Amino acid sequence: MRQRLEKILEQVRAGKLTPAEALEKLEGFPYCELDFAKVDHHREVARGAPEVVLGLGKTPDQIGRIAREIVKKGSNLLVTRVEPAVWSKIKAKLPRAVYNEAARTVSLLQAEPPAGRGPIAVVTAGTSDIPVAEEAAVTAEVLGNRVERVYDVGVAGLHRLLGQYERLRQARVIITVAGMEGALPSVVAGLVKAPVIAVPTSVGYGASFKGLAALLAMLNACPGGVAVVNIDNGFGAAFIASQINHL
Repeated sequence: MRQRLEKILEQVRAGKLTPAEALEKLEGFPYCELDFAKVDHHREVARGAPEVVLGLGKTPDQIGRIAREIVKKGSNLLVTRVEPAVWSKIKAKLPRAVYNEAARTVSLLQAEPPAGRGPIAVVTAGTSDIPVAEEAAVTAEVLGNRVERVYDVGVAGLHRLLGQYERLRQARVIITVAGMEGALPSVVAGLVKAPVIAVPTSVGYGASFKGLAALLAMLNACPGGVAVVNIDNGFGAAFIASQINHL
């Protein structure tokens, strides 16, 4: 949308478009009013990234209509928390979109986003943490970042993490995704100078309290430079990491 706005303004300045014609092209800006939602086209101009759609709780028809409105305006599309059954009902309406089943994301890149300054590493403690990690990885990629996936390197086998030290050291931002006792961010932050964003997951046995134990452990991390997002919030971690990586 930002690129589209710039092009329209340039055409008006060059006399190729009248102000009235420009206004017609900008129909729906700053937001488009649907009967159930207001699709925010101004967000890309204000924040550098288009509105991201949370699919959870929305009907397939609602997701499809919002997604088509975003695509129609030329923006990149990211929809999170889309179950496979929902995707099967909307994929015909979004023929160029890509579905990541692990992440439960729908994405479509129509314009190359501004590139981040370095790689973002997405690191998981275990294989069970991968769905949240993939949500983070896909989000970071849609926002213009190169992502290094480093999976299943938790503290139960610390040598696995140490074997990835060079990849971690080269990352500009690191997202650590862990359930159980949530120890991974503390260990990673003690090894590298990059900022670490910790994502607690709801993976674990009864006393993990669906991620609460990991969340509290991460909030009490000893090394400096660790920030914590909410339980299972891969999207939130990636958005913050992308902002840091674009500074």
